[in-house]
Amino acid sequence: MVDPAVTERGRFITFEGGEGAGKSTQIRLLAAALESSGRNICLTREPGGSAGAEQIRELLVTGDPQRWDAMTELLLLYAARRDHVRRLIEPKLEEGTWVLCDRFADSTMAYQGYGHGLDRNKIADLHKIVLGPLSPDLTIILDLDPQIGLARTRVTDEAQRRGPEDRFERMEVAFHQRMRDGFREIAVGEPERVVLVDAAAETSRVSETISMLVGDRLGATL
Repeated sequence: MVDPAVTERGRFITFEGGEGAGKSTQIRLLAAALESSGRNICLTREPGGSAGAEQIRELLVTGDPQRWDAMTELLLLYAARRDHVRRLIEPKLEEGTWVLCDRFADSTMAYQGYGHGLDRNKIADLHKIVLGPLSPDLTIILDLDPQIGLARTRVTDEAQRRGPEDRFERMEVAFHQRMRDGFREIAVGEPERVVLVDAAAETSRVSETISMLVGDRLGATL
């Protein structure tokens, strides 16, 4: 039951970037800082985040890189995203909870639009059909050379003995470079929402930068 004292809608912050950019680490650090300041936090991810979306995630992130064509990926992603938003993101925001999401719609634009070359206007149209006007309050793009990011993921996978969620990692480097260019173009086009952060810096430095951004953009004292 929602506390009747909570009237302010929560904030929606998304983390974006290529493989190995450090999103998972930075989103956890920001969540801890926000919780310490007294805010209710929901950590989630895409694809996934709800029961139905997690089932679709398995289809997307495992198997051969050529398992799906770009349009099929796009449709699967938005099916997962709609379930995620309806069942988790929107209810939490209405409660006044701050939602931090590891990837959201900008990843789809960067991966399927720039990386795979789908018509970006059609992707934007699909977003409006599926989700309406929903948009993050702040998007942080962790920018990193794809060669460095992919090398990081290989080291992490070996150290943690992760499962087979490496379908996108195994796509050609040129794909990842197009995706990075896409993220950069998104940041230039929407400076009021999107901020590009250098992910090559030390983890603590990146975290400090993100905390300052959240404070400046959303008025959160951390």
